This record gives sequence, C-alpha cells and structure tokens, in this order.
Amino acid sequence: MVSVEKIDSTNYLVSLRPNSSLTGIYRVIFLGSIAFVCITIAIIFFIFGAYLILPFAGLELAVLFSAFYFSFKWSSKKEKIYISNEIVKIEKGTNKLEYQWEEFRTFTSFNIQKDKNKFMRLSFRSKGKDIYVGDFLNEEDKKILKECVSEIIHDLNIKKY
Repeated sequence: MVSVEKIDSTNYLVSLRPNSSLTGIYRVIFLGSIAFVCITIAIIFFIFGAYLILPFAGLELAVLFSAFYFSFKWSSKKEKIYISNEIVKIEKGTNKLEYQWEEFRTFTSFNIQKDKNKFMRLSFRSKGKDIYVGDFLNEEDKKILKECVSEIIHDLNIKKY
C-alpha cells in the first residue's frame, strides 16, 4: 500500500506498507475460531478414547500460530520516504525504527531497475550506494510508487526554479 502526504509546499511523505488482508482484532477472531474448532474436535475424540488426538491438536495449533506470527510480523513492515527540496530521508522498520538513511537531494537519484525475473526494483542512489525501497510491494503498487515519486521530484524541481 502506497500513500502520499503533502506536508507543505516543499515537503512530502511517502508511506509504504505490504498489503494485509487481516488486521487488528480480525486476526484474533480468525485464530481464535480456528483454535476453538480444533480444540473442540480434539476434546470430543479424547472423550471417546482417542487420547493421542489432543497432544497432536496442540502441536497443530502451535505450528499454525507460529506461521501466522511470522506472517503478521512480515506484514507489519513499514517504510517512510521523506522528500523535500533539501533532503531525501528513508526510514525502515516494523514497530520501531530499524534503518535510517538521509542524503542531500541534489546528490540523490531515483533509479528504476528490472531484475532477472523482470520484476521492478526501485531505489535511491547516492555516492555509489543504492537504497532499495518497496521491495515487499507488488508490481502494481511499485508502479504507483514510481509515478508518485517521479511526480514529487518533478514538482519540487519546478518549485525550485
């Protein structure tokens, strides 16, 4: 998901997040309903004498919760791109800041590359170093990001002169 916010006439904020179908309380409801059904069936089998069903149901739920935990952790990634006349600043992280990069805009270029599988990779380049942004986005969102950043840079270049 790409969202652009115009802070003022020369400052822009581009926020990036992966698409996520389950958010907030709906995650708890979904996992709770699966756990309820699984445990209910396991208890019924336990009552009828199939004692090994209960530990394996618990193991199944542990694996399921682990898989969803890693999926939810991945979907909570965030990237913020601040673009102004003076600087370009990129912040990456989940719930806290894990990586930050800042450079003068005059020394920075916006690059669009295609990898060997024909997927688009977007980056800001300065001093021979590429800072890739939006790697978790799908191709449609990457096109939106490319257009938004290009428009912001064009807008800032016009206002600069």
